[in-house]
Amino acid sequence: QVQLVDSGGGLVQPGGSLRLSCAASGSIFSIYVMGWYRRAPGKPRELVAGITNSGITNYADSVKGRFTISRDNAKNMVYLQMNSLQPEDTAVYFCNAKAPRGNYWGQGTQVTVSS
Repeated sequence: QVQLVDSGGGLVQPGGSLRLSCAASGSIFSIYVMGWYRRAPGKPRELVAGITNSGITNYADSVKGRFTISRDNAKNMVYLQMNSLQPEDTAVYFCNAKAPRGNYWGQGTQVTVSS
């Protein structure tokens, strides 16, 4: 089992920045990919960014150049630095971990971009 606790959301003005954090615990040795997803009102959940154990990253086209995913293996943490936030980035953001035995999720953290 893997437990994920995500945090760092909040209210920010357009053009602002936030950093989301995800703390992993449990059978973390089995995780091979971690990532962030988001679900906006009335829309399906979508992948925002992912990072493999070797540090290979991928991003949704809508966030490329604005968001950066990183991980600190020593601290069992994954981060999502979000810059130049726009109202369309408003969503609940979820940390995700993929392991051979399952697909694990954080509880979600709300990001609201509004003036």
